[in-house]
Amino acid sequence: EYIRSSYFNKKEDTRFSSSVGKFVGFTEQGVKFAAAWNSNPSILSRAKAQKEVYCLNHVPVYYNNILTKS
Repeated sequence: EYIRSSYFNKKEDTRFSSSVGKFVGFTEQGVKFAAAWNSNPSILSRAKAQKEVYCLNHVPVYYNNILTKS
């Protein structure tokens, strides 16, 4: 699962979760940002593609390294 959170004044403002598939806001300003980002298909598709960039390419490498160390 890919999660990207944004913080403002040490409080979580927005979060994108690949399992949810959209941005979620936790503050008043974060809800506004999330609504704007969710209505923009290019931002939403870019965020969904980050799972493949970070997770799917790196998990096999980390997994194999863990198996060889145990």
